[in-house]
Amino acid sequence: MTTAQTGAPVRELTFGELYARVQNFYAHHMHLLDSGAAAEWAETFTEDGVFAPPSAPEPIVGRQALAAGAREAKARLDGIGEQHRHVLVSLDLTPNDDGSLTTRTYAQIIATPRGGEPRLFLMCVTYDHLVFEAGELRVHHRRVTRDDRP
Repeated sequence: MTTAQTGAPVRELTFGELYARVQNFYAHHMHLLDSGAAAEWAETFTEDGVFAPPSAPEPIVGRQALAAGAREAKARLDGIGEQHRHVLVSLDLTPNDDGSLTTRTYAQIIATPRGGEPRLFLMCVTYDHLVFEAGELRVHHRRVTRDDRP
């Protein structure tokens, strides 16, 4: 299991600086996913990172599996002619004593069919455990819940 490093980045930044850094991380992270950069997106997780979406029967573990899943999802969307955009809002950020971070965000997934109108596809809540590796933020564990499911 990956753990946070010394936590120095958390202790060296003001809460506002840390909040902005996490916001920037999420923007980059979602741009990679939505553009189809599967391997690069998977690199924003720890090597043993876990992604537990409600659409998967089991959590997806490890960068190779994460990249494969992202490639499959992009191919499926390309096949039906639809672009998805992941919009994370309402970031709730908690720095932990070990230097890791706990976050909760609302995730809106906007689907736009080629030549069609955008629509809200899903509304979810994302729960992340973020760690620093070599000074860079990485997702260690992500759990997503959907508003339309119990």
